Amino acid sequence: MKKIFYAACAAALLGACSAGPQFKIEGKVSGADGKMLYLEASALEGILPLDSVELKGDGSFAFKGERPASPEFYRLRVDDKVINLSVDSTETLDVTASYPNFATDYVVQGSPNSEKIKELTLKQAALQTRVDELSAAMNARSIGVDDFQDSLAVLLKTFKDDVKINYIFAAPNTAAAYFALFQKLNNYLIFDPLNSKEDIRCFAAVATSLNQFYPHADRSKNLYNIVIKGMKNTRATQQPAADAPQVTVQETGIIDINLRDMDGNAHKLTDLKGKVVILDFTIYQSAVSASHNYMLRDLYDKYASAGLEIYQVSMDADEHYWKTTADNLPWICVRDANGIYSSYASAYNVQNIPTLYLINRNNELSLRGEAIKDLEAEVKKLL
Repeated sequence: MKKIFYAACAAALLGACSAGPQFKIEGKVSGADGKMLYLEASALEGILPLDSVELKGDGSFAFKGERPASPEFYRLRVDDKVINLSVDSTETLDVTASYPNFATDYVVQGSPNSEKIKELTLKQAALQTRVDELSAAMNARSIGVDDFQDSLAVLLKTFKDDVKINYIFAAPNTAAAYFALFQKLNNYLIFDPLNSKEDIRCFAAVATSLNQFYPHADRSKNLYNIVIKGMKNTRATQQPAADAPQVTVQETGIIDINLRDMDGNAHKLTDLKGKVVILDFTIYQSAVSASHNYMLRDLYDKYASAGLEIYQVSMDADEHYWKTTADNLPWICVRDANGIYSSYASAYNVQNIPTLYLINRNNELSLRGEAIKDLEAEVKKLL
């Protein structure tokens, strides 16, 4: 049934009857003699195949499709190399590319939005390359974990500020602004529409503009639903008093936490007295989560046998995603359903995610995250 549905979508997008107005995507791909070039639609349902041609000689190609009712996204693909494009109406896009660097070394004319999408693609690729270099340096012990985290935070902030100002808020009614919202780093969305109030504002700006110009478009409705879900997730509502977690301070000064893991078992932070504990507030569904947990896993594997424990508090809005991710982690993983409005996070004055704290064997708060320059060294001192 799914294959039939996709085939129907593809036929509709291509304009099987060729009766209505059409757009064109044409050009040349050098150095690709004998390669197959595919035209695909980047639809809400996924990637849909539309047409293909075997490149020969000078690499000329030409595709046609039915004019979309609202801005839509398409892509040219050779092997695993992809060029993302946007089509608004009946324009003709001219694409010139070379096979070796097909995804980055190309020129597109006839579509200002597609030119902006290329700029965004290159920026994202540069960000991914820099993050990969930092990860490699950390794994090789060329830089410390804290230097990695600091550098990563700076890179992400710089990227997001640039994209917000120059692509999203500058022209929220464009396909390029929509494309910017869904860029990824390490396969995670860079802009988080479920947990970050600041990022939700970006989604809301584009959703409002699209709804004004294309109120009946599926993308407009889908984006609007995402914004509503994000606003609900981050709304500052209080739990009923009977369900509200009790934040207690022990005689030692530590703020106790009592939350449940994915199996429903409660874990109190103070029950870990006698161990050195890394208390970590995090959101798994964030761009930095994978590298952050990799760093913690490295420490845990080294020092768990010596008395190190990790008490990780997830503030993810998506419970299923948290369970799926936490299932692979060997330490204590609990979740606060209040998300970014967690009373525990507030009690610990958490300002950024992720944020961690070191607790000594006597259940005393030893160091806050911003004061930790070398996490491994500080852990070893407490052990």
